Amino acid sequence: MCNSNVKSAGVAQIAGRPVLQPAGNRVAAPEVARPPKKSLQKSLSMPASYDNAAANTCAAAPKSAGAGDFARAAAAAPYLLPPTPAKAAGARAVGAEKSRKAPRKAGAVLPVVTFAALEAFEVAGPAGSIAAAQREHVTQAQAQRKSRIAHYGRTASFSRVEGRVGATAGAAPVAAALDEKRCSFITAYSDPVYVAYHDEEWGLPVHDDEMLFEMLTLSGVQVGADWASILRRRHIYREAFSGFDVDVVAKYTEKQMASVSAGFGLDLGTIRGAVNNACRILEVRRDFGSFGKYVWGFVNNKPLSPGYKNSRKMPVKTSKSESISKDMVRRGFRFVGPTVLHSFMQAVGLTNDHLVSCPRHRVCSSSSSSDAA
Repeated sequence: MCNSNVKSAGVAQIAGRPVLQPAGNRVAAPEVARPPKKSLQKSLSMPASYDNAAANTCAAAPKSAGAGDFARAAAAAPYLLPPTPAKAAGARAVGAEKSRKAPRKAGAVLPVVTFAALEAFEVAGPAGSIAAAQREHVTQAQAQRKSRIAHYGRTASFSRVEGRVGATAGAAPVAAALDEKRCSFITAYSDPVYVAYHDEEWGLPVHDDEMLFEMLTLSGVQVGADWASILRRRHIYREAFSGFDVDVVAKYTEKQMASVSAGFGLDLGTIRGAVNNACRILEVRRDFGSFGKYVWGFVNNKPLSPGYKNSRKMPVKTSKSESISKDMVRRGFRFVGPTVLHSFMQAVGLTNDHLVSCPRHRVCSSSSSSDAA
């Protein structure tokens, strides 16, 4: 039977009789759309002075103005500049007071002109940036380093060399030329000690036995290291080997060698090799008169001049260094391989391996000519 309490059914009159009909046939009335619970708030937290300035600027600008007009208006507004701490505090207090008196509507959003004002402020800000300041600092540091490197070997040493070879040019033009056309393996990042060694010693002809003994020892120690580190410890080697006095070093006993190794932190094998070479130099002196005459006899007392134009063309050993190495090994020398001998020849001027574009090439060549004369 039909129940009149059913809410889901509808009653209709058909042929004068009430008839129940399903409620699903009727179209339900559309529900009223609910407003969002919370409107979109400002995405940026700005000071109160920015909000007031932005609102005034927005009200003053016409509705048909574009983004550029907004930016110009914002840039022209003096009150868009960052407030001082005191003014900012006052502005915050005034803004808080106004917010208590007249709360902002729930749907209010940040005006678009605020972003344009910020962009205009960034453009109108002080020139430069952190990256630009860092680049400028690096550039200044490099310039100072180059000036320090250029200072080495510019005063007494060069005057002494120029006076000995009878050069007519002054020291200043040579120093300027050195800054521009040094050997390509000397760069702005090279160690100043190594640069000074290149400008003052490397390639100059050496005939003194003690100096030759020193460079032979340092060339052997340099294997597996770099010249800059060896040159920084040069005073230690000189003190350990009694100023490279051949007669004194040749008399070192095993106890003295162990003491030198412990006192100066040098390898015991290196010390034994140096003592052995000192003994062999004494033997060479008896045969040739001096160690200098022995080594310079391999090049007929005249330095070799390959005339390299690029440092990449420089070999690590040559046929001449191999022949000298074989003879010295035959005489009992130690640490005198072809590569070590080639480095030794470059250091003592047996070969002038300065690039032809380097001013030191001319100085070393002139010095060898004067020594021969």
